[in-house]
Amino acid sequence: MVNLVKVAASVLVSVLFLQSCTGVPDNVEPVGNFELPRYLGEWYEIARYDHSFEEGLSDVTATYSMREDGGVKVINRGFSSEENTWDEAEGRAYFVKSPSIGHLKVSFFGPFYASYVIMDLDKDDYQYALITGPDKEYLWLLARSPELSPQIKTRLLNKAQAAGYDTDKLIWVTHTRH
Repeated sequence: MVNLVKVAASVLVSVLFLQSCTGVPDNVEPVGNFELPRYLGEWYEIARYDHSFEEGLSDVTATYSMREDGGVKVINRGFSSEENTWDEAEGRAYFVKSPSIGHLKVSFFGPFYASYVIMDLDKDDYQYALITGPDKEYLWLLARSPELSPQIKTRLLNKAQAAGYDTDKLIWVTHTRH
């Protein structure tokens, strides 16, 4: 009986941990009426919070395409000036609930997934997006070109600030090698 309780507790902790990794941060709502085919293709990383997996990278892009299993293939690429090489990571993403909601889970390592929450998106032309992860330690501004207009940049920063993000922590990515 004690072993059964331990197993049940372990399963519960695992489920809660996995749910927290694919959850949505407070004060954030994933976009609705999302259209994956329009989102596919190359995106330039305009700004990001600093994380070890992107440390020192410039010219960062994310390219999304369909997988045979219906998921999304993710290729993240950036230039390391320290090593004078391109770094690339391949991942996979799947919708957490509905394909019409901009909330996916993404994995770059085995069975471990994290949230990819599209919290703002140019619904007319899919030219810019504001992305967060499972908590407020992750934030990205993406665009279809290496630069955003000052008006769009201000709009996205205001949206992030209203949701509780510290936009002063953003690193602005340079794009000179494309």
